Amino acid sequence: MKKKEENKVIKTFLKTKKKEKKDKYNPLKIEKKWQKIWAKNNYALFHAPDFCKKKHLYILDMFPYPSGEGLHVGHIEGYTASDILTRYYRMKGYEVLHPMGWDAFGLPAENYALKTKIPPQKIVPKNIKRFKKQLQSLGFAYDWQREINTTDPNYYKWTQWIFLQLYKKGLAYEAEVPVNWCPSCLTVLADEEVKDGKCERCRTEVKRKKIRQWLLKITAYADRLLEDLDLIDWPERVKIMQRNWIGRSEGAEIEFKIDGLNEYLKVFTTRPETIFGATYLVLAPEHPLVLKITKDDRKEIVQRYIEEALNQSDFERQLKIKEKTGVFLGAYAINPANRERIPIWISDYVLMSYGTGAIMAVPAHDRRDFEFAKQFSLPIREVISPDGTLKEKIEEPYEGEGIMVNSGPFNGLSSQEAKEKIIFYVGGKKAVYYKLRDWVFSRQRYWGEPIPIIKCPKCGNVPLDEKDLPLKLPKIEKFQPTGKNESPLADLSFWVNVKCPKCQSPAKRETNTMPQWAGSCWYYLRYLDPKNKKKLVDFKKQKEWLPVNIYIGGVEHAVLHLLYARFWHKFLYDLKIVSSKEPFLRLVNQGIILGEDGEKMSKSRGNVVNPDEIIKKYGADTLRMYEMFLGPLTATKSWNTHGINGVYRFLNRVWDLVVNLSTQKKEKKKLSKEEKTKIKEALKNLETLEQRVIKKVTEDIEKLRFNTAISTLMDYLNKLEELPKKSIKEKNLRTLVLLLSPFAPHISEELAHTYLKIKKPLIQLKWPNYEIEKIKETKTVYAVQINGKTKKTIELLQGLSQKEVEKRVLPLIEKYLKNQKIKKIIFVQDKIINFVFK
Repeated sequence: MKKKEENKVIKTFLKTKKKEKKDKYNPLKIEKKWQKIWAKNNYALFHAPDFCKKKHLYILDMFPYPSGEGLHVGHIEGYTASDILTRYYRMKGYEVLHPMGWDAFGLPAENYALKTKIPPQKIVPKNIKRFKKQLQSLGFAYDWQREINTTDPNYYKWTQWIFLQLYKKGLAYEAEVPVNWCPSCLTVLADEEVKDGKCERCRTEVKRKKIRQWLLKITAYADRLLEDLDLIDWPERVKIMQRNWIGRSEGAEIEFKIDGLNEYLKVFTTRPETIFGATYLVLAPEHPLVLKITKDDRKEIVQRYIEEALNQSDFERQLKIKEKTGVFLGAYAINPANRERIPIWISDYVLMSYGTGAIMAVPAHDRRDFEFAKQFSLPIREVISPDGTLKEKIEEPYEGEGIMVNSGPFNGLSSQEAKEKIIFYVGGKKAVYYKLRDWVFSRQRYWGEPIPIIKCPKCGNVPLDEKDLPLKLPKIEKFQPTGKNESPLADLSFWVNVKCPKCQSPAKRETNTMPQWAGSCWYYLRYLDPKNKKKLVDFKKQKEWLPVNIYIGGVEHAVLHLLYARFWHKFLYDLKIVSSKEPFLRLVNQGIILGEDGEKMSKSRGNVVNPDEIIKKYGADTLRMYEMFLGPLTATKSWNTHGINGVYRFLNRVWDLVVNLSTQKKEKKKLSKEEKTKIKEALKNLETLEQRVIKKVTEDIEKLRFNTAISTLMDYLNKLEELPKKSIKEKNLRTLVLLLSPFAPHISEELAHTYLKIKKPLIQLKWPNYEIEKIKETKTVYAVQINGKTKKTIELLQGLSQKEVEKRVLPLIEKYLKNQKIKKIIFVQDKIINFVFK
């Protein structure tokens, strides 16, 4: 923050010394007051500089799409966690960049607009206003001067610019391809948007359809997307999901001659050493050679099977529980390993999108091939044995390594040793294939970034000149999807019909729009330079802040946003626009907060908890703390409205303790020797206790163990309440409030400035330090006595209170307590505990 802004903020804080009534905690009044103070100068207190003179961190939330329903308590979990970290690290002396914006293009916003029959350009700003108000009502320390909106032409100008660079490098191209079609959303979906064969958004079963599409060549970055996973600190399950989605397979390409024709079928196999066991070939139904090699008497049944197969999604075709289906083409191929003539089939379990669309089937060593061979009574030949012994009958496929059998000159070799020799023997070559497909990028919907391409009958696809960006989305009333493989924009003749920039002939604009994920691929960059009209981002500014240090969001984006953003970032790295290989250094996936019924929160189930209602009843600080107290940040947990009362009571007790002790009148009464000794002992114990609490809360915040940090604060409060009031000094109350402030900032500011004479915003104060020497755990031996006679001894930590010692000792003397009543307990700190009976 600039010095001028800082002085203004501090002056504002100095004016807030008027005390509220000291006998009651009023969260609504306090929170409204502090939110108003924080809002000064567009939240200047939370601004981050473009360039830093001290250590700094970029802490980022996955920005929300502003739906009409607003936030529910599940959304707030990640935002609260990032806010705690932001406040903590600022107090630790860091500059922290913590921005917020809106992912407002795409299906979620458009579907809501269709439901309400209000155009998205009217309804989205209202939704954003509501979301922003909700976030601000929780006291989040966002740098609002950097706010972005993906539907702002000044923003999507640069989304379109990135697309043009991809196009110029040959990484954006147009093709007629089989795609996933959602009959409900009436648009194409990328493979990553299909879950279990259904639309990820509306859960409608997806169909296959062949239409003209724009695609991005993400496959060109497949190896780098895999290799660079080793550079980042991400949850292992997310890395595994990306590795599996990219699906890199090393193997060999081998050609099989088609018997009687001058044609060859190229197959890809990851296990070339099993080729002597290949007893048939299987092609994908859409393989270009299928109809060419099919015998005439089989063509009708083959054509019918192809049509049925292509109506299914890739997911349906590969279902493990699905019965294997297929058709024999009447054609044969020659196995290059043993010159055996083997039949050629088609089956829907083979996909044209993976490998070559043709496989050599080795049923003895592959589960799918085994099931297919059983279904159609095809030969099964063992070629790898675990111990080199042939089985009499093959009941199950063996998919491991072993000794070669039934493999001609390679018998007796280990399967690993035979692999390269066999590739050479059959004239194959090593190859690498991926499951990853190019990203289907265009959508047949209205609410998205226009694709800056002009289609000319003479020149073909012509990119828009960069000086003509942004190509603005025109405002229309009839934005309903047409279902005709094109966007509603196609009906706008005034917008569609243009002149070709190259030849000036009549031409048309591309009418499909970009997907929802386009704007979110690079938004973390625009936060660094949101007002720049000449560049996507200033190179020096991105170098100062990138990569993002901590990125918090849901695991559901593992192979959608997170994969796409990494792809675009690497492309921008190649263009020398960014200087880091990866966008997000550390990823944290917050867990899901379920409804009270243990089910995922949804409007249809009626189990959604509205944060506005919780704030109205308990206050934002209580909501923030309760969400963190529910359990580990990354775990799934259920909401419990009754449980929130405990956190609310805790904050009330903090309030009462600080207010009462800071406003009590000093008594002039003389203390007895015994009272002085007791207070002196309490002071010594309190110093050690405070140091331990600082250490524990500090470590827990840095390790994202917010629930245990809050537990520590609760336990600390319990101990403070047990101590003699005169032993608690103002510095102890300050420590309590400072440790609490990242979790509950409103009450902490009020207590600090109104009652503890603190004149600066807490976020600008130093985080409490602990001295390791003061908290070394030293032990002592207690004599446990009954009526003055020692019955046992026990080793305990020095400095424990009488209640803590009693808790540990009572279970040891249960047998002495039968039918006895304790008259009194004599306690000598760190030495004796004596239970006196009647």
